[in-house]
Amino acid sequence: MANKILELLVPSAVCLRLTATDSQEVINHLSKQLLDAGYVRDTFAKAAMDREKVMPTGLPLSGDVNAAIPHTEIEHVIKCGLALATLEQPVVFHNMVAKDEEVNVRLVFVMALDQPKAQIEMLREIAGVLQRPEVIGKLMEAENYKDIHAALEAA
Repeated sequence: MANKILELLVPSAVCLRLTATDSQEVINHLSKQLLDAGYVRDTFAKAAMDREKVMPTGLPLSGDVNAAIPHTEIEHVIKCGLALATLEQPVVFHNMVAKDEEVNVRLVFVMALDQPKAQIEMLREIAGVLQRPEVIGKLMEAENYKDIHAALEAA
């Protein structure tokens, strides 16, 4: 199921046990990894943060770990890629459904996709992974990219 995620996951944009004070810091950090790897334009981080204010991406999950899936419009993307971070401490994102509700997030996927249809498909795929507590546990325990890859491969 997570094969498409693995195809697009940029190894240099996988950040484990990232320490951040807020959602903007997380989005900035992951956007910079994608920028440095040649996947996004320098406008991506600001556009993703601006979009987050209007259309938040925090996703409360059933277990101890909640997630967020920031992304932005396709014109900020050079080529498709995904960034992922596990966070040392939770940071607040706003709930994608109840925008006034805060969600303490420890797992973040940043999507850089160049087709609107691809965004919907990838959101569905990531949501499928996020519904599996055992996979989330493995992602949160990962020590390196190989562990992340194995967790997603088993999803």
